[in-house]
Amino acid sequence: MENAIGLFSRLGCRLRGFGDDARTREVIGRACRENGWFTPADICRAVAAVADGMLRRDALAEWLAPYPVPVAEPRRVLVVMAGNIPLVGFFDMLCVLAAGHRCLVKPSAKDTVLMEYVIGLLRGIDPQVPVEFYDGSTSPDAVIATGSDNANRYFRAQYAGIPALRGNRQSVAVLGGRETPAQLTALADDIWAYSGLGCRSVSLLFLPEGYDLQLRMPEVNVKYRNSYRQQKALLTMGGQPFRDLGAAVAVEERAFPAALSRINYSFYKSPAEVGAWLAAHDAGLQCVVSECIACRRRVDFGHAQSPGLTDYPDDRDVIEFLTTSCL
Repeated sequence: MENAIGLFSRLGCRLRGFGDDARTREVIGRACRENGWFTPADICRAVAAVADGMLRRDALAEWLAPYPVPVAEPRRVLVVMAGNIPLVGFFDMLCVLAAGHRCLVKPSAKDTVLMEYVIGLLRGIDPQVPVEFYDGSTSPDAVIATGSDNANRYFRAQYAGIPALRGNRQSVAVLGGRETPAQLTALADDIWAYSGLGCRSVSLLFLPEGYDLQLRMPEVNVKYRNSYRQQKALLTMGGQPFRDLGAAVAVEERAFPAALSRINYSFYKSPAEVGAWLAAHDAGLQCVVSECIACRRRVDFGHAQSPGLTDYPDDRDVIEFLTTSCL
């Protein structure tokens, strides 16, 4: 355990200040060219979140203390990564290595630059670190795959019989009507950070009856704006009412939207009504942003995009999986 803590705390030190020098700015430029959804600000934010939220020695030690790591018999664990958010697959790799397994990394074609850079830093700290890029030549003992529901069905079929982990979840916000301007600004970040592409990005709002939601959108990249224009045109041609938020549309519907740049909202009469909906849909929820309702998935306004080490992507304890289920 101490070896893992030392390795990753040193990595955190090397990642701090990412974007402040010519070398990392060149990495940022290549990553943005590889994925048009990435922006330099998003990349720097994601790297800082990893360095400060996951790779501090005290946080790593507290996180790993309850687990029997490293495992006595290391396995080959394949991590199939998504590419919707910069370094979104890093946490799974961290879990695999911290548990003492060999990590086979299959990065998304949309996020290879950053993963190659980070793995290069790891190898610079410890050339023997058990991580390698997956080429399909060996069979993994377990799989952690991130993607849509369709992607996960494909992964489960491809790796049938092998212990696998991961699902697909979405996030909501519940407003009580007394939110401050600062909280609404923070909510806008919960919705639109990383172009709203993550499972922690809020896309469905519950509002008290009669509430007039006022959200100020941040600047969004050109790809998001193109999606907005398309959604606006489709809704207009279909005669479906919507609110124009400037670079996104808001539609009254109590369901998660199927399209990016569309935010759905629904009015409620009582907190109990919302609580019943949240309970019925718990298996598909990642975050519930609110200060007016009690919920085990609740986070404060502005914190949806700042997960800690125990904020597992699909509510499954990854370290527990790696130290029990996949052995």
